[in-house]
Amino acid sequence: MFGIRTPLIKAGDDLLDVLVQSFGEIHVCPQDGDVLVLAESAVATAEGRLVQLCDVHPGKRARELADQYALDPREMELVLQECDEVFGGVPGAALTITGGNLSPNAGIDGSNAPDGWVVLLPENTQRSAAMIRERIEECYGCHVGVIIGDSRTQPMRLGCVGVALGTSGIVPVEDARGERDLYGKMLHITHKAVADNLVSAAQLLMGEADEGIPCVLVRNAPVTIVEGSEEMPMFSRDECMYYSNIRRS
Repeated sequence: MFGIRTPLIKAGDDLLDVLVQSFGEIHVCPQDGDVLVLAESAVATAEGRLVQLCDVHPGKRARELADQYALDPREMELVLQECDEVFGGVPGAALTITGGNLSPNAGIDGSNAPDGWVVLLPENTQRSAAMIRERIEECYGCHVGVIIGDSRTQPMRLGCVGVALGTSGIVPVEDARGERDLYGKMLHITHKAVADNLVSAAQLLMGEADEGIPCVLVRNAPVTIVEGSEEMPMFSRDECMYYSNIRRS
């Protein structure tokens, strides 16, 4: 795993140009089978997904929910605009479904953004991952995978782990049903969260603060490389044991 340190990425930057320059500085370049893990905040910033809070005018529902969850009403207004559903929260975070994912505050983050600004999630992470992969492959003449990832807390666990929001060029979740365990018993429900696990591993290098490493190049990862992009598989809400039980309670 190679942590790729870059200059501070700003709105409108060409992310490929930034990465190519940074690869060259550490004398590493993508090869066939490599996987690039990119922080969603870097991708979103380059795509111009920053909002200045002073330009946001919260409505009545945003003000009510902001009071309930101890949030800035302007940020809550953005949460309502970005998410599919708000179904709970705690002081400092509204729990949402955004793009099919459980996501505090619709993934909106004020860290790694200028004062008074917030960064929204990329508008379409699958499309962004595919565009980056295609440009990397054209530039370096190799076939790679790209993952755009973020960090999330897990139920009943302290700290954040990685989650893939969009992938291209790899199988993001491998179906292990039908395989057998050490005692010969057949697996019936197991899936391997390959992309999520690679994001978690990459975040050990990326960090969560001022490390300045928005990209990790992973070599010899145990992944299946494919042409094009496979959609991130999603549970239905009823199948998810966390969401369905929260809803019932």
